[in-house]
Formats: sequence, C-alpha cells, structure tokens
Amino acid sequence: MALKAGIVGLPNVGKSTLFNAITQAGAESANYPFCTIDPNVGVVEVPDERLDKLTELVQPNKTVPTAFEFVDIAGLVRGASKGEGLGNKFLAHIREVDAIVHVVRCFEDENVTHVDGKVNPISDIQTINLELILADLESVDKRIERSRKNIKGGDKKYAQEVELLERIKEALYNDKPVRSVELTDDERLIIRDLHLLTQKPVLYAANVSEEEVASADSNPYVQQVRDFAASENAEVVPISAKVEAEIAELEGEDKAMFLEELGLEESGLNRLIKAAYRLLGLYTYFTAGVQEVRAWTIRKGTKAPGAAGVIHTDFERGFIRAEVVAYNDLVAAGSMNGAKERGQLRLEGKEYLVQDGDVMHFRFNV
Repeated sequence: MALKAGIVGLPNVGKSTLFNAITQAGAESANYPFCTIDPNVGVVEVPDERLDKLTELVQPNKTVPTAFEFVDIAGLVRGASKGEGLGNKFLAHIREVDAIVHVVRCFEDENVTHVDGKVNPISDIQTINLELILADLESVDKRIERSRKNIKGGDKKYAQEVELLERIKEALYNDKPVRSVELTDDERLIIRDLHLLTQKPVLYAANVSEEEVASADSNPYVQQVRDFAASENAEVVPISAKVEAEIAELEGEDKAMFLEELGLEESGLNRLIKAAYRLLGLYTYFTAGVQEVRAWTIRKGTKAPGAAGVIHTDFERGFIRAEVVAYNDLVAAGSMNGAKERGQLRLEGKEYLVQDGDVMHFRFNV
C-alpha cells in the first residue's frame, strides 16, 4: 500500500529540486516557471531502523521496506482554478493524491526568480489555497444544483446532502478549507466522490537555504509558516532542497558524516516521511521469516483481517487468527522462540486492532 503525496507550490520554490533529491528520479528542474508539466512520480523506500534490526535478528534471504510515493506537480499561479498556467492539469493531479506536501520558499536568493518578485511565504500559501478553494467551490456549487433538482423530483434524501454542502460552501466562502469543517463519517461518505482539494491533509515543507538548515527555527519566514500552520492544525517540516540534493549523492558513512557536519541528526526526507505518516495516521507492521523480512503500511485503527488483506486479499477472506509479538518484546527476547518462551507471542482474532511495530504471522484458510 504505497501512499501518494503530491508536492505542490508556486513556481521556483524548490519543488522539483526536492523531488529529485528524495526520489533520485531525475525530474527536470530549471529556473523558469512551468518546467514541470506532466507529474513525475517517484517511489521512496521508507527508512525504518526497526526493519534493519529485524533483519539482523532473522537474517532473511531478502528485506523489503514499505514505500511512499511522491508526485511532483506543475507549479501553480493565480487563476489556476480558471485554467491559467496549466492550472486544470495541476488541479486534476492533486485530486489523485492522499496528502499534499506544500513546499514554501523560505530563502532569499537573487539568482532564483520568484514568480511575484519577492519572498513572502504567507502570500504564496494563500495564493495556492485560494485557487484550491475556488476549485472546490465550483465542485460544490455543481453538486448543490444537482441535488436540488433531485429534491424537486421527489427524492427527499437529498435535503440532507444540500444542508451539508451549504455548510461546506459557507466555510469555503470564508477562506476556510474543507478539512477545517467538522464532519461525521456519514457526511464524509456523502462528499467522498467530490474529491475536494481542500479536504486533503497538508504538510508544509519550509524550504530554507543550506546555511540555515540546522537553525531553521530562527528563520523568520519559517516562523511565519509555523504560525499560519498552527491556525489550521497543520505540521511544518523545515527542509533544504539543496542539502537533500547533496545527501542523495552520498551513502553510508559519508552520508552520516555530512549530516553531522551540518548539525543534523537525520535527513529532511526522513523527517518529511515521518511527518507524512503522522499526518495520514499510518502504522507499520512487520512480517519476519527466513525467506523475507518485510514492512507493511496500514492506517491506524486497522483490524487484523484488514492488515492481512494488505498482503493478499485471500489472507483477509480466509483469516483465522494472527500470531503477534510487539517489536520491542521480540528484540528483547532475541528471537521468535525466545518471545514465545516468555509468553509474549499472542494469538489474536478478527477484532484485534493492529499496533505500530507489531510483528505478525497470519493463519488463514481459503
């Protein structure tokens, strides 16, 4: 289950540079608007020290990490909701992602042109938010019109839908994203097929210069972004696209030394992925055997049969029970047999809620 995050932002904020660095996929990057037209997609292995440790314990034939998919989407300008600057393509691509990574320029560089002629992160954020809101308003208005016709045709169930859509429309008119509107599970189902852009969770990537990467919190632009994000309960990850590009060229000890020289404990990519997992409410569980040690991604609240279904639909359909041991218990025991002897290997049924870090083996019969 590779989750998909769309990297968005105004032209020349560092989107494609960041994308190149974290995926090493070679998306075109240049100092002019719209160098990214079709979305470039890159799949990133999710770094997880627990997977490395399990590999040491089990010594399998192969190790398979879970993955995160990043999509580099065309730069946006004012009027995108009306088709300006490839806006229609941009908006269509955003509808397909699970979350939005909004790259915001927080560095000064006279050699890199800003589309508005000056660095102003809040103005940049508001430009994109406005276009997404305008696009959502158009979608909501069309649905309201259709639902009202259905009411006139005698189908009263659409009255509830119109009430919900009017509530969402009011929020959008007040420049509030749909994600800020409190919705019940049933209400989310009603609007699910609208694929509203401002309903998607957002993570702000504050792109700073190489010199400021270790002290990004003292950057006044970053603080502005943090204050704005706090107002909508969003998260901010300071990152230097330029530094990430350099890190991407290094491996092993060289990478560790470079990070240490910069005063960083981990790369921006690691922090970005961890933040995205928190944003989307994701957990990782593991399967561990001689043939393969593997990480699997699930959403928080997934029950054991659903987790089994991530591996194969037959596992979910014929689920009997799961053998489960917590990662920390397994490491402390030193082996699966050791965990079993300690009474830490449990049998769980269909109602078990899988926890982050569970090491599982599924019993099923089809």
